[in-house]
Amino acid sequence: MPHILDGKKIAQNLKDQLKIEIENIKIKSKRVPGLAVIQIGNIAASSVYVKAKTKAAKEVGIDVIDHHLAESTNQNDLINLINQLNNNDDVNGILVQLPLPKTINEDLVLNSILPEKDADGFHPLNVGKLSISQKNDENLMIPCTPYGCLLLLRELNINLAGKNAVVIGRSNIVGKPMAQLLLKESCTVTTVHSKTQNIESICRNADILVAAIGKPEFVNRDWVKEGAIIIDVGINRIKVNDAKSKLVGDVMFDEVKDKCHAITPVPGGVGPMTIACLLRNTTIAFKKIKNLNRI
Repeated sequence: MPHILDGKKIAQNLKDQLKIEIENIKIKSKRVPGLAVIQIGNIAASSVYVKAKTKAAKEVGIDVIDHHLAESTNQNDLINLINQLNNNDDVNGILVQLPLPKTINEDLVLNSILPEKDADGFHPLNVGKLSISQKNDENLMIPCTPYGCLLLLRELNINLAGKNAVVIGRSNIVGKPMAQLLLKESCTVTTVHSKTQNIESICRNADILVAAIGKPEFVNRDWVKEGAIIIDVGINRIKVNDAKSKLVGDVMFDEVKDKCHAITPVPGGVGPMTIACLLRNTTIAFKKIKNLNRI
């Protein structure tokens, strides 16, 4: 039987640890981390994500400052708000929920967040620190989804060094930082994408396969090596019939699972870990800003 990596359970363990840490911080400093969440418009999926992130933050003791802005909000107004939050001592982490309206330059907005308050880990300075660090530094602001994937792999208690890892997807949010994290675990890493030739044969050689391409059930049984570990980052809604839909990953879970040593489900795998790692980043940011790393 494959090991089904329970992201909900592992994320809850991380949140429980953060809750204790934040309680200790509050006792010693009389303050708690503050997370500002910015959402523009009313995209249904974004609203679900923001609600889940806000709920989880409050559960561990993080103060949440919500900014839900109108769809008509322009780029200058958004950046002005971020500048206000950059200068607000009660805000230690800033999260801008993506995607933004097409009239707004996402890179410009994300780059306007102070690196030390970059809860998502997307700022070029944080990306650069991740790239040049010789090992996985637990005090870096690491992109939440890739770091959550790494924590899931560590849950297996296996030596990752020397493993052949393949990452499907090259996005700045998941694919590229995921490859960096795996390299620092001494994996041999290959990144494949839409222009890769012989992608199936490359994936078939993977001891660890991370699927982050955003295509529903893209990876089938023939792509997977016997005994491989699969981390499925994809979350796609597909129609079952005219009245019903369901969430699936980038991997054909039911077809592939019996061939794997371990696999993440969708939902309930990577998603909860992403939220838990956002809370981790916010707590790290608070400790750095307040010089509380020894608490």
